[in-house]
Amino acid sequence: MTTTADIADFALSLEFEDMTDDTVDELKKRVADSLGIAVAAMEEEPVGVVRDTVTEFGGEGCTLWGVGSDAGGEAVASPPDATMYNTALVRYLDYMDSFLAPGETPHPSDNVAGILACGEYADASGEDLLTAVGVAYEVQGALAWNAPVRDRGWDHVTHTVISAACGAGTILGLDREPLRSAIGIAGTGHNALRVTRTEGISEWKGIASANAARNAVYSAFLAKHGMDGPKNLFEGQKGWKQTISGDFEAEFTPAERVHDVMTKKYVAETYAQSAVEGVIELAEREDIDPDEVEKIRLDTFAGAKLIIGGGEGSRYEVETKAQADHSLPYMLAAALVDREMGNDQYDPERIRRDDVQELLRKVEVSADSDLTARFENGEMPAVVAVETADGTTYLVEKDHFEGHPNDPMSWDEIERKFHETAGMRYDEAKRDEIIETVLQLEDRDVTDLVALLG
Repeated sequence: MTTTADIADFALSLEFEDMTDDTVDELKKRVADSLGIAVAAMEEEPVGVVRDTVTEFGGEGCTLWGVGSDAGGEAVASPPDATMYNTALVRYLDYMDSFLAPGETPHPSDNVAGILACGEYADASGEDLLTAVGVAYEVQGALAWNAPVRDRGWDHVTHTVISAACGAGTILGLDREPLRSAIGIAGTGHNALRVTRTEGISEWKGIASANAARNAVYSAFLAKHGMDGPKNLFEGQKGWKQTISGDFEAEFTPAERVHDVMTKKYVAETYAQSAVEGVIELAEREDIDPDEVEKIRLDTFAGAKLIIGGGEGSRYEVETKAQADHSLPYMLAAALVDREMGNDQYDPERIRRDDVQELLRKVEVSADSDLTARFENGEMPAVVAVETADGTTYLVEKDHFEGHPNDPMSWDEIERKFHETAGMRYDEAKRDEIIETVLQLEDRDVTDLVALLG
């Protein structure tokens, strides 16, 4: 039986020295990737709504990344509000990482900004930061693997609020009982509905995890100041196991689950990565004319069909970015026409153009039991067939994509992605300084890194 005591004991027992060099390296990659994505999202309108909301009320303690104050300096907010805004930056573009479990695919990078905010507040070291990020990634991965909640109608950020509370509580230096209270408060009061990602997708889809992380940090501060929480969160009568997840047992490693986290190559929902890579390869290899395409057929695994292929509501009515990045028909059509899938493919004008709107209606998505079994055994398979007007069928099959745990991104590839995303706002010298600081986190403080993001 997994309890708040088990999770708190794990979080407090993990030391920086317990993690292997490879694990620390992977955690650094996650921090760098998250920061680059955050920079690229700084001008997005829904993120601006969050910024305007948190700055309306003022606050102090933590930096709002990329926001200047009226006086020309850096804007600041309380740790929960800074967590809300900065996590929205990391999450909104749908370019973040994902943990691949058979029944759940959460985004552990949703934890990073909140831990950085608490680390800035607590004047923590870089080692403290990496340890807390390791705690959060491990807890989120363990819950996703052993206690999936998607099929019960709960959103994956229901896990995030617990993992982020663990990371925040760890870097804030909470003792065992306050940390148990923080986990109990977070897990009792903040369970999110799956309707966020089913039919009629709204912009809240890209912000929901920021709200979860904010609630997690607030829970940690309540516990820090003495609020006693429900420490029987999981096993108690009408608790989390009875109402949210069902019974489960989780074991924890020294943050080794970070090695099962994928890095996105494309700005697209997690389960679309292999299919998008495949259709781009096919379009380039065969020089396919989009005007000649009669049909695009995708055979995929059950989770992809469910979430982005039409199993949770139509994915053919696409008018906004939030709808587009959760529509396999749109993503495959846009990728075939443009031979890329980045931020430009989600520009409202691009989404509305006739070429992609007509082609996406020629996309058929089917779930295949063999591909589902392969996914559950660690692959991300996709079989894409493109039929043209002259009767030719072009075929490509993918086992995984660049960035999948079976083909993880090297530091060179992470840096390439970072310079691509952060280059939209920061010059090369500043980007190099951020990367160098992340690489040297063992010998730096959290404030050294945050100072570069103001």
